[in-house]
Order: sequence, then structure tokens, then C-alpha cells
Amino acid sequence: MALERLDDLYRDAILEHRRNPRNADKLEDFDTTGDAVNPFCGDEIHLQLKQDDKGRITAVGLQGEGCSINRASGSMMSEAAKGKTPTEIRALTDWVRKLMQGDPEAESQLSPEGDLRNLFGVREYPIRIKCALLPWSALDEALSKLSDG
Repeated sequence: MALERLDDLYRDAILEHRRNPRNADKLEDFDTTGDAVNPFCGDEIHLQLKQDDKGRITAVGLQGEGCSINRASGSMMSEAAKGKTPTEIRALTDWVRKLMQGDPEAESQLSPEGDLRNLFGVREYPIRIKCALLPWSALDEALSKLSDG
């Protein structure tokens, strides 16, 4: 696939998630919350998670302010977290961070996580990597407050 086509896919996915964020409603019934703020640009994320009795995340609420990359990454993250255990989510978070850092092993695993593969394009803009990782920081905080955290 031509590099231009990859760039188009990346931009399209980011814009689609920015325009139509998933799980954007605030949860009224939740088990944990997480927040993350980048004081340098003003981006912020507020996250709520609901678990079932088996420890799987059944609902995610994500609200935020900020750039398209921040908002799109949060939307993608909220979809990816549903149905997973905190342990599985931590592994996913680790993968995303490694992907953003250019880890070749993480790059070789681009396909398994649906829209998350589109975050790969953010690496072309190193100053925006913090934008993409901000929702994941809020997720880390929320997971750290759970009983198995």
C-alpha cells in the first residue's frame, strides 16, 4: 500500500473518531475514574469505568477537551477497553506506549486491535505523541484504583 494511502487512512480514522467519539456519555454508575491533563496545551480527559462481577470492563465513559489526536485516541481506547480485564488492558496500554516509542515488536502487532493501528501515524509527529497517550494515562489512573489494581 502506498505511503500516501496509509496517510489518508490515518487521517480518516482520526477525523472519524474526533467527529463521532465513542463512549462519550458520562457514566452515572461506575466503579472507578481517571483523569489526565496536559497543562502545556490544555488537553484533558475524564474517564469512568464499570466492571462486571468477573472483572471485565462493561462500560466506558470518556469526556475530554483538546486536539483531534487526543480525542480520537480516547475514543479508540474506550472501544478497545470494553470486554477486557484490567490485566488485558494494562497489556494493551503497554503495547500502545511501545508503539508510540517505535518498538519494532509493537509495530509487528499492528493489526490485532482494530482502529488502534491508526495511532501508528501519530509517530510521524513526535510532538503529538503526548496527545495520543493522554487518554491512556487516565486509563492507567482508573485501573490503579480498582481492587486488583
